[in-house]
Amino acid sequence: MPSYSYENSVKSDKSDERINVYLQRPIAGFIVRAVYLTPISPNHLTLVSIIFGVIGGVLVALSDARLAAAGLCFYLKDVFDSADGQLARAKQQFSRRGRFLDSIGDFIVDLFLFGGICVFLCRGGTSIPISLSIGAIGFLGTSLRVSYHVFYQTSYLHREQKYQTNRISEELRDQDYLEDRTTLWLQRIFLFLYGWQDRLMLWLDVWCLRGGNREHGTMPAAWYQDAIALRLSGLLGFGTEYVVLTACLLLGSVSTYLFFTLIFFNGVWLCAVLYRKFFLSRNRSKGNSEEDA
Repeated sequence: MPSYSYENSVKSDKSDERINVYLQRPIAGFIVRAVYLTPISPNHLTLVSIIFGVIGGVLVALSDARLAAAGLCFYLKDVFDSADGQLARAKQQFSRRGRFLDSIGDFIVDLFLFGGICVFLCRGGTSIPISLSIGAIGFLGTSLRVSYHVFYQTSYLHREQKYQTNRISEELRDQDYLEDRTTLWLQRIFLFLYGWQDRLMLWLDVWCLRGGNREHGTMPAAWYQDAIALRLSGLLGFGTEYVVLTACLLLGSVSTYLFFTLIFFNGVWLCAVLYRKFFLSRNRSKGNSEEDA
């Protein structure tokens, strides 16, 4: 096995979240270096990440006194979530099973997080309907924002001929039936949870480019390589979300996190969509017109 290389373990700095580039991935790199020569696999790290996230959600639900501990758990969840992919890239142990396990694990952790917040709000005197509404909106918003981030990050990496394990859309194909039974079932669960989100992101992508009848494969490469667009969508991934969550829980303020997840990050998402729709697509149209002239 070749010696460990941090540079070979990370994604593109251009498409990755800034918080990951400068904070999470360097910290996760210590974990990857420590387990690089052991039998520990990326999927083992994924399971550790899920466990920390589930514990964090339970701690949020229990009492105000446990919020700091919950914040630490979510931070460790985020670090191990970075470490599993970095270990896979460093050891070239990419797998379809790991790809689906990671995403399903994120879904489970988000359920526990916003379920815990619902219980926390109810204990604080908020009515059950309002608590459930806040939890549902927070859960849906987080899931959709991350899907948006992953869509454009994956599209960029595919254009750069990097990391092809993640497909832009994960519909079942003939070769998928050749996978082992566990991987196939994980893919079906993934499609149930995320398939509609992937289709929504594809529709939104085509709509922003002012080409509602275009197929994804015909989109111009520069559309997925724009630095500003990638920076905006890079604020919407789990890395940024969980660092903000950790900071808010360490300060003992669930309400501050709710402001960020319900208002601020959704505002960033809106800005990202509007930038593509009304600025980037217009520049693309002008460029095409000048080429035709």
